[in-house]
Amino acid sequence: MNAGEALEKLKEGNKRYIASERGNGDISPARRLETAGHGQDPYAVIVACSDSRVIPEEIFSAGIGELFVIRVAGNVVGAHELGSIEYALEHLDCKLAVVLGHTNCGAVGAAIRHDPDGHIKYLTDAIRLAIWDETDDRKASCLNAKHGADKIRKAFLRDLPEEKGILVTAALYHIDSGKVDFEI
Repeated sequence: MNAGEALEKLKEGNKRYIASERGNGDISPARRLETAGHGQDPYAVIVACSDSRVIPEEIFSAGIGELFVIRVAGNVVGAHELGSIEYALEHLDCKLAVVLGHTNCGAVGAAIRHDPDGHIKYLTDAIRLAIWDETDDRKASCLNAKHGADKIRKAFLRDLPEEKGILVTAALYHIDSGKVDFEI
């Protein structure tokens, strides 16, 4: 599947999710056995926040083996995330990588309004580099997702990205409606 087809599949899955009251992805015992025996073949890499309201497989109506999901508070892209993304792009042949920010993100809010101590500071410092002095939560979440997508592009698409057929994009999930905006 090429990057454009993968993006359309995500958009169509999101439409089904918005309209549904139950999950739409294939999580059947047969699908589990198939992926156990033949491995995974995800069509997209999703870097998402750890927020319990953000569930990429549900948001995109995806089942077992369809998405390679990396979750970290604030959907921050650092060295560990880049290593996971590299694995998905180069070894699993994914053609689409999406950094999925979301509305009402606690990590983005903490970066805007607080100067936390402890390990959370690693996250908020990374988010501050992405949002600078932005104080609007929604705009800051978009800037943060775009920053993550830019880091992925710089890491993997320096030379002739069109020849690799890989698309990297940022998106924003609205936790109230379930809608994903891809053109942020």
